[in-house]
This record gives sequence, C-alpha cells and structure tokens, in this order.
Amino acid sequence: MTTNAIQTNDVSAVLANVRACELCTNLPLGPNPIVQLNHNAKILIAGQAPGRITHQKGIPFDDPSGERLRDWMGIDRNTFYNDTNIAILPMAFCYPGTGKSGDLPPPKICAQHWREQVLTLLPNIELTLVIGQYALDWHLGNQRSRTLTETVKQWQNHWPTVLPLPHPSPRNNYWFKQNPWFPEDVLPALKKRVKMLIC
Repeated sequence: MTTNAIQTNDVSAVLANVRACELCTNLPLGPNPIVQLNHNAKILIAGQAPGRITHQKGIPFDDPSGERLRDWMGIDRNTFYNDTNIAILPMAFCYPGTGKSGDLPPPKICAQHWREQVLTLLPNIELTLVIGQYALDWHLGNQRSRTLTETVKQWQNHWPTVLPLPHPSPRNNYWFKQNPWFPEDVLPALKKRVKMLIC
C-alpha cells in the first residue's frame, strides 16, 4: 500500500472517530462534530466552533460569515468545499451554546483530545487562516499581541504560512469600518496566496 493510500485511510479512520465523538454530551443541542478534512489540503481554516446555523445545516461556514470569508479568499463555494483544497478544523467541533454576549467559548476538551492528532494527518498545509481569539491562542501562543487587532496588524510576522484574521461575522462590521487598512493591505495578499496554492 502506498504512503498516499495509508494517509487517506488514516484520515478516514480519524474522521469517522471524530464524527462519532461524544466527549461533550452536555451540549445544549447535543454533539454534532463538523469538520472538513483531506490529507491533500493545502489551506487550513482554524476557527472557533460551529454556530447554531452550522450545527443545524451540518456545513461549516454556510452563512454570511462564510460568504465574507470566501470573498476574502477570492474563491467560490465549490473550491471552498473541496476538501482536497481546504481543511476546516475549528477549535471545538460542536456548537457550544449561547451566552449573554454570543456563542460560548469552544470547550477546551475538544482541542486537548483531537487537535494534535488531526493536524498530524494534514502534512500538506501551506497556509493556516487563524480566526478568532481561541484559535489565535492555540496556533500563535506567545507570538500573538495583546489584542486581536494588534495581532492582525502584525500579520506579516507570520506570513506566508499563517494569517491571523478577525472573524468574518456581520457582528464585526464595526471592526471592519474602524480598520480600513485590513481590506487594503491584507486581503490582496491573501487572495494572491490562495490563488497560488489551489487555483
């Protein structure tokens, strides 16, 4: 059996285990792990956790946030949902529920149990898009700045293999209005890099 076939089998086995995961049986809508994985993927989207809409649909980023993210990347839905192009691995695989100011933080147990194991099955990743503070904490650690805005402003410190991003949610529209440098400086570089990797 070739190495490529072994990797495919490994991903399939882990993916089956992920989708059967019940580490968090106390979640308000129950476990429903949502990821997109293929060992050939060259781009990894490391987000927070599925929202309520994603939980219901079973499709990551199939909402206004996803539309904006695809626009940032300069790709269409078919390219985005082709797992040989893009892996989607949030910090928690299931919807964590809602708190007073939005969705609750991703439960730590998910990343502790799964993240290292799954990332080892993605050897071809050349660009990781890190979205939101919990993903930034995990992927950048002490390399991140005090605030998300400062971290994103210093994006070139991590480029071209990692790009810290704000969440593309419409809830962040005020942030985008306050930071016009983001679409001017960051997005052209992102589109160019994505096109080079998968288009």
